Amino acid sequence: MELVFAIALFAFSAGITPGPNNIMLMTSGVNFGIKRSIPHLMGISLGFPTMILAVGLGLSAIFQAYPFIHIVIKVIGISYLLYLSWLIANSSSKMEGKQVSKPFSFLQAAAFQWVNPKGWIMAVGAIATFTSVQQELNSQVITIASVFLCVAFPCAIVWLGFGVALKRLLKNERQQRIFNISMALLLVASIIPMMLPPATH
Repeated sequence: MELVFAIALFAFSAGITPGPNNIMLMTSGVNFGIKRSIPHLMGISLGFPTMILAVGLGLSAIFQAYPFIHIVIKVIGISYLLYLSWLIANSSSKMEGKQVSKPFSFLQAAAFQWVNPKGWIMAVGAIATFTSVQQELNSQVITIASVFLCVAFPCAIVWLGFGVALKRLLKNERQQRIFNISMALLLVASIIPMMLPPATH
């Protein structure tokens, strides 16, 4: 039980803090509201625990054998996040009477987990921290993924709700554009630590 509590605390602290998923979910709440952002929310909430299962049950061994694969995924992920930042900065829910952007679908949000550098750090960190060679690995990985599944959903709801609340404060197109540009810059800022080399002691 103590282990489950520790995992839950880790999952909450990782899931509630700003990161690419939360920034994009809040932006979706501002631009599209709750109903149209639900697939995005569900894609995150189910996609990340699925990723933990995959990493814990096999991919981590592949990365240890072929480290360059992880580097390639990281480069792709950072490039994609920069592209998404550009899209967010140039998006709006309404412009000239036409919709010029749309929210993430369930599959897009779930697939995004695999190119989200913060997601990889969280997944690998959770597996490394909360598994023990003295116990059966598969059951430990399933426990970690299950806890993240329970914690990810409420954390995502908080950020989506925050975005919906902000929408009421953004009274016009100009304010919403300023918000989108700010979120794009914040998204870029959130990936800068992932681009830096690990600190040496």
